[in-house]
Amino acid sequence: MSIEDARPRVVELSRILREHNHRYYVLDQPLIDDAGYDLLYQELLEIERIYPELVVSDSPTQRVGADPSNQFQKVEHLSPMLSLANAFSSEDLRGFEGRIEKILGDVCEIYVTELKIDGAAVSLLYRNGVLVRGATRGNGRVGEDITANLKTIPTIPSSLKSIGGVPDVVEVRGEVYLPISGFEKINREREAAGEKTYANPRNTAAGALRQLDPDVTADRPLAFFPYSLGHQEGISPGTQSKVLELIKEWGFDTNPHYRRHSNLAAVIAYCEQFQSRRSGLDYEIDGVVVKVDDLADQERLGSVARDPRWAIAYKFPPEIGETKLREIRINVGRTGALNPYAVLEPLTLGGVSIRQATLHNEEDIRKKDIRTGDVVYVKRAGDVIPQVIGPVLSLRKGQEERFSYPRYCPECRSELVRPEREVNSFCTNIACPAKRLESIKHFVSRGAMDIRGLGVQTIEKLIDLELIEDAADLYSLTADQLLGLPGFKEKSIGNLLTSIAFSKEQSFDRILFSLGIRHVGESLARVISDHFRSLDDLDRADLEAIGQIDGVGPEIGLSLRSYMDQPRNQKFLQKLVRAGLCFESEGVVGQKLEGQSFVLTGSLPNLTRMQAKELIHSEGGKMISSVSPKTDYVVVGENPGTKLAKARSLGIKEIDELQLQQLAAGQIL
Repeated sequence: MSIEDARPRVVELSRILREHNHRYYVLDQPLIDDAGYDLLYQELLEIERIYPELVVSDSPTQRVGADPSNQFQKVEHLSPMLSLANAFSSEDLRGFEGRIEKILGDVCEIYVTELKIDGAAVSLLYRNGVLVRGATRGNGRVGEDITANLKTIPTIPSSLKSIGGVPDVVEVRGEVYLPISGFEKINREREAAGEKTYANPRNTAAGALRQLDPDVTADRPLAFFPYSLGHQEGISPGTQSKVLELIKEWGFDTNPHYRRHSNLAAVIAYCEQFQSRRSGLDYEIDGVVVKVDDLADQERLGSVARDPRWAIAYKFPPEIGETKLREIRINVGRTGALNPYAVLEPLTLGGVSIRQATLHNEEDIRKKDIRTGDVVYVKRAGDVIPQVIGPVLSLRKGQEERFSYPRYCPECRSELVRPEREVNSFCTNIACPAKRLESIKHFVSRGAMDIRGLGVQTIEKLIDLELIEDAADLYSLTADQLLGLPGFKEKSIGNLLTSIAFSKEQSFDRILFSLGIRHVGESLARVISDHFRSLDDLDRADLEAIGQIDGVGPEIGLSLRSYMDQPRNQKFLQKLVRAGLCFESEGVVGQKLEGQSFVLTGSLPNLTRMQAKELIHSEGGKMISSVSPKTDYVVVGENPGTKLAKARSLGIKEIDELQLQQLAAGQIL
């Protein structure tokens, strides 16, 4: 590439990367993942290496992050939060060591390796051992003050333990992340409520940190791993490994997988080891950070542009491949949401053959400019559904076709609607066959009516044979009707009919959840059934009455009222009533726990989670999923999780199963 060709490409790459930086660091709405960003960044870096005269001071290669948002107060870090250069191979790591030897004049004796947590970088400022400020990275010099939100994270101590004394002033840097288990639970709840699921743990964590209401942040199971110190007064740790030990003594939860190595060969072996072990962790990592251990050597090495010379990030090769996008199709979900997906020419990633990949929504397709016939980048990581990252623009021939989002439902040809502030279009036809299948699947699912033995193929067969029109018809099925279905014998038929019969005993809130009303998840269904004790009460309630329910806003109220106003839904509900389902809440029998909220962590010796929930509810209490300053008690069982640490940091009273039963019996602890 000549300098004449390189110049406009540098301008274009710089513009694209600045936009992605802004969306990633400021808006928390990235359009591409790290792998796609790295491809663009490395291209710009290589051009600037060949033509250094094209490097300008505001190039993305010379800056960290993006300017902070105006939503929060801006604060200046006492020392800059630098970024890291990347290594993608063992050869890159050897080049890193070579540059160190050239400056130090000798071989580095000790390296430290740390897992590169895929989260949001923050800086915590402690004065005399007390947390006085927490801030985002921002542009490396100036970040956003998010102290109130960071104080809701249980693994961030509000004051440092002073076993060996604490410094007068110190900045502790680290990564806020969302455990994968917590991320999956959040998405299950959102999906059940008909809400848009989150894309990945990193974006969800970053978005939670920048909420204007700390209670919203507190509702996410965020955690924190520290990795370094910024500005410090009154301490001299000497080495990076001593820094990590010191931070742990202060009360932080440090990542246990850091190691010291006496040579680069051991460093490379460690990187390769965790490349294969990453899927077994409950948090996402995208590489390993390699650091010179001696802090005096770090000082001598210094930094260049935005990167320290004494550290580098070994990035794991993403499971990315290229293939042709044959077609974009639409799947219609339970709530009527249209979900686009890509039909691909088969490719193999991570030993798995991939023929389809998600495209998220209409806006995603448009912004990435994905066209039918494009060669596209496809990513697969672990068990995550494959995603189309974007088109390979250099291979575009000009014959590719832009995707036109349909105006009519591809299943029933009904006109689509796109609500304000929504990224999805919806089919509003309640008789849509695709919606019918998905709604029955949801109705019988474990969190709803829990009817075992009804897989997708069986439900499809029942619909095809016109044995059922909706989920209510399941209650009129007979053994003779089931006998002709594939795979059904006398025993399996008996089990299914028994399971259907048992489901009639489900509580009012479980029935409400099973209806699949948009935005009404398990927790909200319980709140609604507590407020409106019967189907008749709910049916008579207008929008104003529904809006009086704690936690129900205008959008949820409108969704609930719209469902109840549909004649077809009324017919469906009456069929369920005739089938014997109980649309009445038992309500609160006693008031011994009235107004008190409980969080359960760990396994109780005698009570299941559901039994504990029913016990609390029966006496007017409320069992909630996450710890906040408003929580009254945390019920602790065996193997408690991170909720216990958060409860202790907030000073919330801990009780066991016996004490819970004593409280429910009216005894004073």
